[in-house]
Amino acid sequence: MFSRYKIKRDEIGLVFKDGQFEKIIRQGTHWFFNLFRNLVVERVSLRNPIFMHRQLRDIVKSECIKGLGEVLDLRDWQRALVWIDGRFSQILPSGLFVIWTELAEVRVEVMDARQVRFEHEELQVISRTSSVEQLNVVAVERDHAGVLFLDGQYDSTLAPGRYAFWRKMAEVFVAPVDLREQAIDVNGQDLMTADKVTLRLNAIVTYRVADPKLVIRSSDNVHQALYRATQLALRGIVGQHELDEFLDDKQQLADKAVSSLRERASELGLTIIGVGVRDVILPGDMKELMNKVIEARKAAEANLISRREETAAMRSQANTAKLLDAHPTLMRLRELEVLEKVAQSSNLQVVLGDKEGLSNRLGGLV
Repeated sequence: MFSRYKIKRDEIGLVFKDGQFEKIIRQGTHWFFNLFRNLVVERVSLRNPIFMHRQLRDIVKSECIKGLGEVLDLRDWQRALVWIDGRFSQILPSGLFVIWTELAEVRVEVMDARQVRFEHEELQVISRTSSVEQLNVVAVERDHAGVLFLDGQYDSTLAPGRYAFWRKMAEVFVAPVDLREQAIDVNGQDLMTADKVTLRLNAIVTYRVADPKLVIRSSDNVHQALYRATQLALRGIVGQHELDEFLDDKQQLADKAVSSLRERASELGLTIIGVGVRDVILPGDMKELMNKVIEARKAAEANLISRREETAAMRSQANTAKLLDAHPTLMRLRELEVLEKVAQSSNLQVVLGDKEGLSNRLGGLV
């Protein structure tokens, strides 16, 4: 006929009769007349601060929990941050909750989720907690920018860092954009010069993002768009120059390509840093012809240099002859030098005279 219930110090008992809430009982031993077994007592631990129950609204209306906890009735656009004993615990969605304050120091912050973006001085702590299913956390990496769209509309450009947004309040999309210098390899371009020579060109384009918002909105793939623009620019520039002119000054082609691409890159939100020509590949027959031309040119240059040296040598001999003719003593010294060289390599008898030339007084060779 009687039911006995013992409630511990850190518990309360919820008394239900015929399935309806009646009252709360505190610590101690309680006896109830329960002849028809229609009375039930549910034990609730006060060590679990967040309390939810199927009949919570009836429990709250009874005002039995005054002094035991704080009642939170959050609307559809409200969320609550719960701090227990100075540490972040969880985020509560819209709905009715009771937070027990009997055994713990509880702090609650009610926030308006209609702002979509969650901003808080303790964002780094909150966003790294496992119980933040109410938030959509996004990280923008170093040397990147994040282009934020809410419900398909551009909102802002985010710097590197960690950001959070309330779930189910708006469709959130953050597009990452790399701000570092990047390069595009334009390989194997078959181009025709002004003198109808076909060549294959390999080039490289370096660029950097100037406007992250424009990069996302201007094209679905700015890398590919800039690649196509570079192809067309190189084709147009090479077609305006003859092969020899192009081979003599490839840097001129690169400078013109930069000027040609600058406007298109600006439309894509990019800045062109430079264009470089890596390789120029000629067809096999054209390569042989160019080798022959270069060989003939080098042979002509070698012949010209040889003739120039011969002319210089003859001019030097003529000047020497004039000098010896004008100064007989120098001629005599020159004869002595010749005799000295001959004497070093053979036996020689020489008779020298004072009045006649050395050649007329030469005795003979042994």
